[in-house]
Amino acid sequence: MGKLIVSLSPHAHGSDSVERNMYGVLIALIPTVIVTLCYFGLGSLVVLLTSIASCVFFEWAITRYILKETPHLLDGSAMVTGLLLGLNLPSNLPIYIIIIGALVAIGIGKMTFGGLGNNPFNPALVGRCFLLVSFPAQMTSWPKIGQLTSYLDAQTGATPLALMKTAIKSGDPSVLDKLPDSLTLLLGNTGGELGAGTMGEVCALALIAGLCFMLWRKVITWHIPISILATVFVFSGLLHLANPVYATPVQELLSGGLMLGAIFMATDYVTSPMTHKGQLIYGIAIGFLTVVIRNWGSYPEGMSFAILIMNGFTPLINHYIKPTRFGVKS
Repeated sequence: MGKLIVSLSPHAHGSDSVERNMYGVLIALIPTVIVTLCYFGLGSLVVLLTSIASCVFFEWAITRYILKETPHLLDGSAMVTGLLLGLNLPSNLPIYIIIIGALVAIGIGKMTFGGLGNNPFNPALVGRCFLLVSFPAQMTSWPKIGQLTSYLDAQTGATPLALMKTAIKSGDPSVLDKLPDSLTLLLGNTGGELGAGTMGEVCALALIAGLCFMLWRKVITWHIPISILATVFVFSGLLHLANPVYATPVQELLSGGLMLGAIFMATDYVTSPMTHKGQLIYGIAIGFLTVVIRNWGSYPEGMSFAILIMNGFTPLINHYIKPTRFGVKS
């Protein structure tokens, strides 16, 4: 029987647990999943179920047969990774590509480093970026909303972010006139000739509802998501004032995977800083990098890359910005 090791007082007691927080994230994602199913139908169902099932299976298999440990699948972490990976994919992605992404997310992004609590990078984003580099054509083929019974043969179109990139490259601000209005972007039902992007980015309102739930349940704090959104708003606003070829701050906030990344990906406990001051620095840097990559990088979207870059800086932030020891007056 293992010994119980207790540190010196003072001690803090709380109701937090891995299970509580992971299932809190899953509950917060319910509005986004519902909207996704309503907008994409069969395609979204296939992608989400495949992603979740694959992540759970690979975590069980690696833990059981490679690490020779007892799997703990009921903590919800593998399901969160699978759901977030699925929401970061287009709804017409072939099943074999989804399975490859799940294997990379769990096998390389998580279990290679020892499992939950040890991974330096967000596993779902590791899987998504691997697929983006390995299967660029399939990962940037964006189905249009409303094709509820189609899957692999769904019609595709350019996303709002692609139009923003076209406006910058052409130097023609009139291209931005083709963007949907702010209310349409908030609700996500772009329709028409535009592609929707990844499944989890279609409805900003659903993602904001998830943010409110997690703040209410204290699953996360406001520091990371608000600092990211505020930085993007200010930086993109300055760019728009300097040159109207850049999109407005509201269009930047409501387009692409910004909301999904800021609320559900950047706030990952393991890969984000421990202190509130560190989280603000982390969030500001992510917001800045996102705008830079969106406007001057090769890809229209920069959120995933910005988060992964700052995941790498998290140990450095934690090293220089340490939390006050419990029981010591700050």
